[in-house]
Amino acid sequence: MTSTPVIDVDRLNVKYGDFHAVRDLSFSVGRGEFYALLGTNGAGKTSTLETIEGHRAPTSGTVRVLGRSPRDRGAVRPKMGIMLQESGFSPDLTVKESVRLIGELTQRTDRVERVLGIVDLTRKAGTKVSQLSGGEKRRLDFATAVYGTPELVFLDEPTTGLDIQSRDALWDAVDRLREDGSTIVLTTHYLEEAQQRADRIGLMHKGTFHQEGTVAELTRTLPAVIRFAMPPSAPALPLQVSREGDGKFRIETFGLQKDLYTLLGWAQDHAVELRELEAGPTRLDDVFRAIDND
Repeated sequence: MTSTPVIDVDRLNVKYGDFHAVRDLSFSVGRGEFYALLGTNGAGKTSTLETIEGHRAPTSGTVRVLGRSPRDRGAVRPKMGIMLQESGFSPDLTVKESVRLIGELTQRTDRVERVLGIVDLTRKAGTKVSQLSGGEKRRLDFATAVYGTPELVFLDEPTTGLDIQSRDALWDAVDRLREDGSTIVLTTHYLEEAQQRADRIGLMHKGTFHQEGTVAELTRTLPAVIRFAMPPSAPALPLQVSREGDGKFRIETFGLQKDLYTLLGWAQDHAVELRELEAGPTRLDDVFRAIDND
């Protein structure tokens, strides 16, 4: 990644009448980065993305994409691929015609056959959009977004409606885009996708960032958890625990390895069976759930 940001947002504000959707939001995305913009419902991420993509003018603040204003569509749009939650394809066009049309509109060059091969729609090239299944339409959405290997690709809920094989194929294609130098911006409700793939995450709440950073930086703000059940006759535990509604014990710790070692040593010494033992670091969904509790 280079030091010149592909996306540079500085004190962005977006208002709809009296409603303040985005509040003084600032962040940047580096070239070649995989950045996930996540948020609770109504957090402002859609308004933010629409402004970055050039569909909406900011109320105030500055947005630069590839060094230009995103409203300069003639300069920016050919370098940008966008996969929306819902496509706007004409139902009477065929798959091949839809891909070719997007290629002409974006002024990028590519082979339709190559792109259809990526998303396994080669056999559907002559099929009308109206006759595609929901999953096939999502694959067509992705095909048109990556036509011509754009420098910047926005993926909005890209795997909704896809089966496992189609999801794997899509992420394989995204990996190849990154190898070619493309920058990826993802929005998704499947938090495990962001956790597994994003270099950095911006977590929005009430119009601004609740947190931003790598997955490790976000998850280390909350303790890891050890859960288990044990016989009522067991001696006193060596660690501070709480009792859950299902009768299991819960240990919250910022030193998972040390406390798990202590717990297992205690169980061994006292011949105590720890049933249904679970231990693991904090996940991104735990960070997400904690937002409304702050």
